[in-house]
Amino acid sequence: MQREKLGSRLGFILLSAGCAIGVGNVWKFPWMAGQYGGGAFVLIYLLFLVILGLPVMVMEFSLGRASQASPVKLYQKLEKPGQKWHIHGYVALIANFLLMMFYTSVTGWILHYFVSFAKGDMTGITNEASGEMFGSMLSSPAITVGFMAIVVVLGFLILSFGLQKGVERVTKYMMVALLALMVILAINSFTLDGAKEGLIFYLKPDLSKINGSVIVGAMNQAFFTLSLGIGSMAIFGSYIGKERSLMGESINILVLDTFVAVTAGLIIFPACFTFDVEPGAGPSLLFVAMAKVFNNMAGGRWWGTLFFLFMVFAAFSTIIAVFENILACVREITNWGRVKACVICGIAVLVLSVPCALGFNLWSGFVPFASGSSVLDLEDFIVSNCCLPLGALCYVLFCVSKKGWGFKNFKEEANAGKGLKLKMWMKPYMTYVLPVIIVIIFIVGIFTFQFADNFTIWDWVKGLF
Repeated sequence: MQREKLGSRLGFILLSAGCAIGVGNVWKFPWMAGQYGGGAFVLIYLLFLVILGLPVMVMEFSLGRASQASPVKLYQKLEKPGQKWHIHGYVALIANFLLMMFYTSVTGWILHYFVSFAKGDMTGITNEASGEMFGSMLSSPAITVGFMAIVVVLGFLILSFGLQKGVERVTKYMMVALLALMVILAINSFTLDGAKEGLIFYLKPDLSKINGSVIVGAMNQAFFTLSLGIGSMAIFGSYIGKERSLMGESINILVLDTFVAVTAGLIIFPACFTFDVEPGAGPSLLFVAMAKVFNNMAGGRWWGTLFFLFMVFAAFSTIIAVFENILACVREITNWGRVKACVICGIAVLVLSVPCALGFNLWSGFVPFASGSSVLDLEDFIVSNCCLPLGALCYVLFCVSKKGWGFKNFKEEANAGKGLKLKMWMKPYMTYVLPVIIVIIFIVGIFTFQFADNFTIWDWVKGLF
């Protein structure tokens, strides 16, 4: 099967950035910043993006470009005879399916809110009614399954047109529109009465608020936002040539990803302080709190429509990228054509996504963890707390270990082409320090996770002493 290629460097950067940019940037990052003290969290988050996210991203791109294969096949191209690194390739494919099993539902929620604002359903209602709409949406199987299905069908329909004519072309337009919408929304937020207070909270670090929870939260978010560890970046590395070095390209993508995350906060926090919305509202900040904000804002219907349109673009950029990853893996295993693979993979993702879509209504009785948890929480735990950190650890160890690909081969591939290069002084950090940081992320994520009401492994361990 002939390997498809992206049409331009810009397409590669925007497509890779689109994969990183998603609900982790525009939904999770703002509410985590709100809960963890604003500027102090943002400062630590940016630090971990550089020392953690950047090197792992370079490694994924290098593995993809050197192998010219999908995550499920790249190890076979690079590992030594008799080695078992390739087992992780199949785990990565499963993790991509798991990610889409709940990501499609969250994207469906965003799409529903966009439609509701555009139709005027959110205009002229009380704050109480605005807050109740999120619960009403989740309790309706027709809405949750219906909008999830729209997301899946639309995503694979775009992929069916090909890598350049479908994936690359649509993502380019969508990313440009996303960035333009963000700037417009941020400028509007700067004109609000509470803009000064909101920006001070968000951008001025209060170092007294930095504690263990803030550091761990920022470290986890830096890892989650880039979706590293399941081959999401490796696949796009396999679609490019060797004209540019991968350190410089990774920095470009990291800057775009960070711009979107930070700008999302510039949009949200001035609005929160203007309309007396608690910035630490948690996961409901995007839907419940921001719906109240736009309901009280002059021209709120249209500002809300633009806001959730921007959210739709952000979520869909990741949907398209991960769908392409799944498609590439399945096609390399089966040798199916693109259209046939799109139909079969689309049906598979649609069916697998139903449990999450029903997890808040018909299947709400399934409570895998603490009270109020759902199918989404179980799937998110497996991906975010297990597959991402352990997968990234596999990629790192494979790139730096003599029993894997080896640092020399990794460095040569990463440095091929024009641009910033990896230096030998980085080898000790990537070989010894980086794996330890990833192991810490994994252990802390498991030990602090609330498996049941008032039960975490960490609290249980402390109770033994």
